[in-house]
Amino acid sequence: MKIDYVKSFLKSYKKLNLKIQKKFDEKVLIFQKDHFNILLNNHVLNWKYKWFRSISITWDFRAIFKEYPNWTYEFVDFIDIWTHSELYW
Repeated sequence: MKIDYVKSFLKSYKKLNLKIQKKFDEKVLIFQKDHFNILLNNHVLNWKYKWFRSISITWDFRAIFKEYPNWTYEFVDFIDIWTHSELYW
């Protein structure tokens, strides 16, 4: 799996406190080994983000990504990292 981070993700990541950044880094390691590990809560988003998926970083933070080709996880672009409320408002 090749993982890329788009500009919007990197911008959001840099604004996070170090504890959340470290938690994201831990979750990405899990994600690389097992995309659907129960700790990640990997799921499809809906509404205007219906082409993206999300993994849980903490109880509140979500990392938004797109996989290419669809459903193969060969390439993954992390798009942004938001709190749950930011994602759905």
